[in-house]
Amino acid sequence: MSKMKKLAVISAAVGLLAASSSSVFAQKKYDPGASDTEIKIGNIMPYSGPASAYGVIGKTEEAYFKKVNAEGGINGRKINFISYDDGYSPPKTVEQARKLVESDEALIVFNPLGTPPNTAIQKYLNSKKVPQLFVATGATKWNDPKSFPWTMGWQPNYQSETVIYAKYILKNFPNAKIGVLYQNDDYGKDYLKGFKDGLGAKAASMIVMEESYEVSEPTIDSHIVKLKATGADVFMNITTPKFAAQAIKKNAEIGWKPTHFLNNVSASIGAVMKPAGFEASQGIISSAYLKDTSDPQWKNDAGMKAFDEFLTKYFPEGNRIDGGVMYGYTVAQGLVHVLKACGDDLTRENVMKQAANIKGLELGGLLPGIKVNTSPTDFAPISQVQLQKFKGEAWELFGEIMSGDVGG
Repeated sequence: MSKMKKLAVISAAVGLLAASSSSVFAQKKYDPGASDTEIKIGNIMPYSGPASAYGVIGKTEEAYFKKVNAEGGINGRKINFISYDDGYSPPKTVEQARKLVESDEALIVFNPLGTPPNTAIQKYLNSKKVPQLFVATGATKWNDPKSFPWTMGWQPNYQSETVIYAKYILKNFPNAKIGVLYQNDDYGKDYLKGFKDGLGAKAASMIVMEESYEVSEPTIDSHIVKLKATGADVFMNITTPKFAAQAIKKNAEIGWKPTHFLNNVSASIGAVMKPAGFEASQGIISSAYLKDTSDPQWKNDAGMKAFDEFLTKYFPEGNRIDGGVMYGYTVAQGLVHVLKACGDDLTRENVMKQAANIKGLELGGLLPGIKVNTSPTDFAPISQVQLQKFKGEAWELFGEIMSGDVGG
């Protein structure tokens, strides 16, 4: 046998050996909810009740998975998206989570919405070892892989957002006298903690007043009057939309003109700035991590074009300028990335393993430079935002992408 032939025979044998050993490693592994043909994804949304405006997120996700299925699915498997309504009522959320796990046998519960609903099902899903993946709430507690290894957040958390405002204030207004208004609940306190942590040792001397209000109060005007009386020249406004609009209006009415920081969940032009009055809203500083679909600067952006094509083909009834649509689109892309990375090992354990190993993922709906990153000790996928200032009738982005990583 010639030397060449011998080499060919040896290399063929090596090839066969490699093929047989790789097939041993490439054995398909499934947990309930996954098979050769489908992946069952569970979801819980407030399609009815006080938070029903957020229901569009679930509808967008459903449309996005239709697109994925039409394009061949995930490694050949179709997504079966099972989404239930909980009316934003925690007892109902528990009922729907049990149904998804015990009767539908979904592989995971993906992007369930709201802090109280997710709190109600966190222990249950962790005890069942079912991923509660990319939850739709900014509470900081979702980043706690030690205590809750089956729960992971998605959007920038409340504490990391206010850490970023604090860093900006320390750099640009080192001698500021800060007045803080916050909602007296877990949401408000989460934001407040991040703000004080961000200011560090200077918090005690810089904050001249911490004023809280109850959600049941009809108006917060008296709190604004009290804050103005302190002589504060920086205002950290930690409110929900109704009260944010009241604060902006009252500031203008009494002629209090501090440098005004507003948390991003109340940065809606339609729900806050417009009712408060565009004139009164000038110069307010907030933050963003998603592209604003009404901003003309993204007109020729590849990510925005892909988003528009998706809407035209798969979700024509979707309201393009509703922030929830861009949110649902982006988080659905995040899930698709994780499921593709799972390959043929579609176990719940591997889903969490892949979700905890995202490195520098760029998605079309995120602002340029903002990337998705996780690790086994970091369950906060998006922790960067860009500051924005209100000018005219729109937000204008400014400065660099900033990060405020906060662990659980």
